[in-house]
Amino acid sequence: MRPSGDIAKHFELEIKAACVQLLGEEYDGDRNDAGERHGHGRAVLPNGDVYDGQYEAGKRSGQGTYRFKNGAKYIGHYFQNMKHGQGVFYYPDGAKYEGSWVEDQRNGHGIYTYPNGDTYDGEWLLNLREGQGVYHYHDTGSKYKGSWVKGKMESYGEIIHSNHRYQGKFINNQPSGPGRYVFDNGCEVHGEYSLKEQKREKRKEGEDASTTVLKWIPKMHHLSVDRW
Repeated sequence: MRPSGDIAKHFELEIKAACVQLLGEEYDGDRNDAGERHGHGRAVLPNGDVYDGQYEAGKRSGQGTYRFKNGAKYIGHYFQNMKHGQGVFYYPDGAKYEGSWVEDQRNGHGIYTYPNGDTYDGEWLLNLREGQGVYHYHDTGSKYKGSWVKGKMESYGEIIHSNHRYQGKFINNQPSGPGRYVFDNGCEVHGEYSLKEQKREKRKEGEDASTTVLKWIPKMHHLSVDRW
């Protein structure tokens, strides 16, 4: 006699469960008629990571919490086993990212808090700062507000300090070209940043005799003070 459909399905589930055990992975939760993880479940992976959340057709999909053996933790939305949608990732070094994910990468708007207390609030693309965003320096209270490209300050932006700000163009995290300093008392100083060669007084054998440094060159005829 051939086994009935229910018995055959039971055997299939037993085989799949046995395969999972052989791989060293534990799973406790819901399954669909095909024996796939479906609904809510908890899995302990062979490397010690733990996932507790929603599954769909055998893959992490929906809301869930993934705890890494190294101390990291992700709480948020999954799709096809990838972080996808809104979620919070706690890193082992104390950093935290809260925002949008696309296919396991920081993508869209999000807030990243660094271990030293600095924060970035803005747009992301492929895990890098990209687009408009604000970087706040915890130690000084200063912040950069402007454009980012591949994780670096690029194009127009401004650095805001307690009593003045600099506005201008940035290249590779540094001001470059024309810009201006604007002070709280109404004073403005226009000028430009450029790289200048500077000779070294002492150098070791094989070192260049000069190096380039970034210098601010003010244009005095653009100095202005508003009087009230």
